[in-house]
Amino acid sequence: MHYLCTTTIKQIPMGERGTITMKDIAKELGVSVATVSRALKDSPRISEAQREKIKTFAVEHNFYPNVIAETLRNSRVSPPRIIGVIVPQIAHYYFSTILSGIEEQSRVRGYRIMVAQSNEQYEREKRICESFLNHRVCGVIVSQAKDTVKYDHFKRLMDNRLPVVFYDRICTGVNTNRVVVDDYMGAYTAVSHLIDTGCRRIAFFSSPMSLEISKNRYNGYRDAILKRGLSVDDKLLFICDERADAELITPRILKGNNPPDAFFAINDDTAIGILYTAKRMGFRIPDDISICGFTNGERATACDPQLTTVEQRGFMVGEEAVDILVDHVEGITPSDQVVKRVVRTRLIVRGTTR
Repeated sequence: MHYLCTTTIKQIPMGERGTITMKDIAKELGVSVATVSRALKDSPRISEAQREKIKTFAVEHNFYPNVIAETLRNSRVSPPRIIGVIVPQIAHYYFSTILSGIEEQSRVRGYRIMVAQSNEQYEREKRICESFLNHRVCGVIVSQAKDTVKYDHFKRLMDNRLPVVFYDRICTGVNTNRVVVDDYMGAYTAVSHLIDTGCRRIAFFSSPMSLEISKNRYNGYRDAILKRGLSVDDKLLFICDERADAELITPRILKGNNPPDAFFAINDDTAIGILYTAKRMGFRIPDDISICGFTNGERATACDPQLTTVEQRGFMVGEEAVDILVDHVEGITPSDQVVKRVVRTRLIVRGTTR
């Protein structure tokens, strides 16, 4: 619901976490806290004009009612320690593995998690951040959506003194805590292996280059090629990070002039799409074409031949993210100290490479 703004915005003292409270609103408007509470709940005991005035003021000053406090108002139980977690796609193996690590380590540290899926949508990600503020989570662990290019919603969390930890897809527009795998070295090792086993024209199926992981893996891919005296061909770089898309564009690539003799894919699902398509076209794997993925999920061993891939160790990423966040929440790490951790990868060689 949208309310017509008629009140002049003023700077008022802020309560805990940099947000105003119902007490602040009551003081500024010259009414009781009970009146503010009833107005925000649309109580008929408050006149419509008064309700609109209070709601307008609350909207203009970004007031969010404390849902947890409301629930526990008459309870002797201390408010739960809840961590907000944003996952781009829960069905994605790597993200589900990270989520398992987050859940387990949160339990060990005495916290619970509130999980939301952005479904790779910027607007949905924004709404989730607002919801987390509304529910007064103690911190947020997040991997940004693919199409996120503006970061005000993340800055808003930090402005409200919420520690934020990015994992996998980090936000370069905000200087905050992060835990990532060594994307550069993982890609460098994988492409080096392909070259060392005889491949010379290696295609790279990447996520959008707006993502830091894509840049880091491309740099690893590029440096491995250059270090071994080969030339980088930008015509072998394709923005493709889903299996369905890989099955669509791989035939065109393999039927073209001077096709690649190997593929390095940003994730296992994309690599499996390449594998399925190449086999269907009559290519022998790995005799004609070598393929390497990046994840080491369950599907890597469910295909034929089994997939050579870079293991990301998602469970460990989740554990590290929780430790970074909780240490900030509990004051073990100073609030102004940014923590950055890197989880090492390793190459798992199987049947799709020579």
